[in-house]
Amino acid sequence: MLRKVCGENVIVGEGLGAVNFGKLLALNETAAWLWEQAVAIGDFNVEQLTQKLCEEYEITVDEARNDVTALVNEWNSVGVIENYE
Repeated sequence: MLRKVCGENVIVGEGLGAVNFGKLLALNETAAWLWEQAVAIGDFNVEQLTQKLCEEYEITVDEARNDVTALVNEWNSVGVIENYE
């Protein structure tokens, strides 16, 4: 779940058992926006988020894909998304 904590966008797990303050993931505004897009899409992929990013911001497809790939890899590495390859 995306939440505002002390003015920061953070992704946290749901439920008391999921709270681990050592694993909160702070997001800048663009990353938080991408998280919201991913949630809205559901079973998203990098290309879908790349397209959304290009539609919202003046950025090349290559830059967007690189940024989205890095962000999704980070989400995957900290375990806030499941089964992403």
